[in-house]
Amino acid sequence: MMKLYFPLIVAGILCLTALTVIAQQNPNILFIISDDHSLQTIDTYSGSYGTTPNIDRIAKEGAVFRNAFVTNSICAPSRAVLLTGKYSHINGHRDNRSTFDSFQDVFPRRLQQGGYQTAWIGKWHLENYPDGFDYWKILPGQGFYYNPDFISMGRDTAKIEGYCTDLITNLSLEWLDTRDKEKPFCLIVGEKATHRTWMPDLQDLGKFDNVNFKLPENFWDDYTGRKAAQKQLMTIDDLHLDYDLKINADKGFGKENYLRFNSAQKKVWDAYYQNLELDFKQRNLSGKALTEWKYQRYMRDYLSTAISLDRNIGRILEYLDVNGLTENTVVIYTSDQGFYMGEHRWFDKRFMYEQSMRMPFLMRYPPMIKPERNIQNMVLNLDFAPTLLSLAGANIPADMQGKNILPLLRNAKHPWRDAVYYHYYEYPDEHRVMPHFGVRTSRYKLIRFYGDGDFWELYDLLTDPSEMKNLYGKPKYEQIAKGLKRQLKELIIAYDDRDALEKMMDGK
Repeated sequence: MMKLYFPLIVAGILCLTALTVIAQQNPNILFIISDDHSLQTIDTYSGSYGTTPNIDRIAKEGAVFRNAFVTNSICAPSRAVLLTGKYSHINGHRDNRSTFDSFQDVFPRRLQQGGYQTAWIGKWHLENYPDGFDYWKILPGQGFYYNPDFISMGRDTAKIEGYCTDLITNLSLEWLDTRDKEKPFCLIVGEKATHRTWMPDLQDLGKFDNVNFKLPENFWDDYTGRKAAQKQLMTIDDLHLDYDLKINADKGFGKENYLRFNSAQKKVWDAYYQNLELDFKQRNLSGKALTEWKYQRYMRDYLSTAISLDRNIGRILEYLDVNGLTENTVVIYTSDQGFYMGEHRWFDKRFMYEQSMRMPFLMRYPPMIKPERNIQNMVLNLDFAPTLLSLAGANIPADMQGKNILPLLRNAKHPWRDAVYYHYYEYPDEHRVMPHFGVRTSRYKLIRFYGDGDFWELYDLLTDPSEMKNLYGKPKYEQIAKGLKRQLKELIIAYDDRDALEKMMDGK
């Protein structure tokens, strides 16, 4: 009898071993992408606001990429780069006003073809319907924080009662429960938070009202020597009292958001913001005092909105734990770009300066990544697609412009890029940020602005991390500028950005 059973036992062991190998070769992928979440407010990246314990958990159990950058700091183009692994000028989605070609080569379709079940739930923001997904349920456009509409795969639109961040999590967990559990999955959770207009969940209203936030050191920047910064319209002063700061929101520009409330939500919201409005009117502020009041309100609403984002990420992580998915699921947290929290007296993003160009990027995968890894190499959102394909054991298309980061996780000394390329296009728009492109190395940043005058900016990030002193044209930096221009041109040619090359050749 033992002779009969022994081959079966061996076969069983071999089968289990094969299944283990397959599981390791085909991990599940959970990719969470928030909107406008700044590094400065994430504790892992030296924030000190206590709003991100669950995001920080991913960092403690995995890797923190300390130098992750976006190629074009604006919402829709960033998502297009994520999906394609190609720069904006190649994937065709340069700004928020264009329509994304969903039928081009995107990494989820390749995962699909390789046996993965794929889904995108939440904010999509690409002015077209998704393709390459077994399931999707998305917000139209930016979506609303309260009682938002969702478009389903049948292309019907329906309002769902509740707070948007909670609803995106509910829908994500429902999909995880009902998916085909015989297949590995790739789920992209598109969060609306922390996008403007920063409407907190009702339970989080007033969480930071007793905090007086310190102004950034360069809050009162006068933009000396920086022409593009002088032209922009994205200062704290430019925040709308109604739309952004909820003063008379039911009567002004913010009315569209206000009308989404049901009666119970409206009662709680009004109880909080009407008291705030009364206090504001009694203060009768103007000048710098008004600007500083706007900054405090901006910070309080932004961070209160971030609390719900983090809480819901915790719910998703807990689901993985409870369902035995933690070990074989790659968890990635990122944002579509960075954001200004009062630096240069700004909100928003767009500029190639550090606060908007840098993005959070955390990655957990226990079989591959030891806890509390810190990776200093410069990575791009361009790298996400090839990396995810590599994790899934799929071929990386030759025309993808990003790099697979897995070798970095295995060997920190793996040969890597020493500079990153950036190109922003959207102009003119309400924020009046001039189009520009440039190169960033570990120490220097060279930027070429165009569209409303042509000029250069150069920064030494070691001596001037706040990017306040434009060194371009200074005698001591002529050779550095010359070397950076040569490096920039090489990147432009390598990435086939012909428009930038033409402007580069025209520039002085």
